[in-house]
Amino acid sequence: MSTLDFPRVSSRSAHPGWWLANLLQLLFTVAWTITGICVVPLVALAGGRAAALRMASWYWARGLFAGAGARLVVEGADAIDWSRPLVLVANHQSMIDICALFRAVPVPLRFMLKQELSKVPFVGWYARAMGMVFIDRGNPRDARRSLRAAVDTLHRGATLCAFPEGTRSRDGSVGPFKGGAFQLAIEAGVPVVPVAIEGSGVVLPPSGFAVRPGTICVRFGTPIATSALQAQDRSALAQRSREAVAELLRIAR
Repeated sequence: MSTLDFPRVSSRSAHPGWWLANLLQLLFTVAWTITGICVVPLVALAGGRAAALRMASWYWARGLFAGAGARLVVEGADAIDWSRPLVLVANHQSMIDICALFRAVPVPLRFMLKQELSKVPFVGWYARAMGMVFIDRGNPRDARRSLRAAVDTLHRGATLCAFPEGTRSRDGSVGPFKGGAFQLAIEAGVPVVPVAIEGSGVVLPPSGFAVRPGTICVRFGTPIATSALQAQDRSALAQRSREAVAELLRIAR
């Protein structure tokens, strides 16, 4: 493991007790995650993959939120028809964004992930077992094959989530959206739902592991229909979705 870069944010963060607390939180996060992954096969055997996916919400994400002292606020979820397949596109400030979305979305949730994550111990195995979608941007043929598999997953009623910025924002601004998730939504003919996540970068900054208690808000926007769009419209759809996410962040602030 590389040296962690803990940001200096307050006099409290320089106190030895704060460093010790964060070390314990890091160890708890790793142990909690590995334990949860080891239990997944039993849950899947008893209740199927959907039950194992929901376990990420009621067990894993809930425990990590409690350990971080984080509070979740969800807005706009009641206006979404969760009975139909959807592609969620969210801004990305922190690794805890994944926990926030698992908790905020009331149905089994799958993520679009970079191919490199498939090689991470435990995490890669869990993601493959749960039907997460891996995209290899460096191999167009494999990327196309993954895209077709993701379209099939949506046609079976799944809800997929992507972070189209491709990386975590260091300053909270919303970067350009890449087109992969939007091409997927257009090919599957399913709506795109803009999602704004606010506060996660304060609870767990994008670099290092420096947890601080706080509130994370997940705000769902109005779904954007794609049934009338073609592949060449994906850039315009990406830009429209980015603007919607940025507007949701302005409302949250």
